[in-house]
Amino acid sequence: MVSTDVSDPLVVAPAAKLFAGFADRTRLAIVVELARGERRVTDLVAAVNGTQGNVSGHLRCLRECGLVADRPDGRQVFYRIAQPEVFEVLRAAEALLAVTGEAIELCPTYGGAS
Repeated sequence: MVSTDVSDPLVVAPAAKLFAGFADRTRLAIVVELARGERRVTDLVAAVNGTQGNVSGHLRCLRECGLVADRPDGRQVFYRIAQPEVFEVLRAAEALLAVTGEAIELCPTYGGAS
């Protein structure tokens, strides 16, 4: 059974790291783009309006965390969502934003994130 004791750092710390990963605008944009299907770095660079180095660094982070997997194909590498639970997180976030989006957008604590 999984502990639900939020005073236990073994419960909260990994979740905080997960949400910190999703909190980065570029990383989240990459995850959302990969939710649409496999993409190459060059595809992601265009989709998120980033640089190759920046996107590659975020992909490395996501891959090391087990959220993204890669598939070499000749000289190309295709990236995809590695765990189906990532789709569930995105759907849950979308549903939550549907009911709290305006409050989140206006939140003074997170106002600098836009």
